[in-house]
Amino acid sequence: MLTASELRDRLVTVLTRDHLGDRRRWRMAVGEVRVYSTDTHAHCNWSVTPSGSAEDIDRIETLVDRFREEFPIIR
Repeated sequence: MLTASELRDRLVTVLTRDHLGDRRRWRMAVGEVRVYSTDTHAHCNWSVTPSGSAEDIDRIETLVDRFREEFPIIR
């Protein structure tokens, strides 16, 4: 099971590879991964609040949707 830090690193790696830019830029755009209790969030216990241009936010949200299917629960 992934940690919030590991999930963020994976998001940043894919964004850097697929959309160029440097890791620092994407790390800032992704922001922190917030983890919630599985008692109240049984289907997916994490979220991010991306920032940046509309295009960057769209890219991040699209990737997050993909990752939620693969990693719905993290620690």
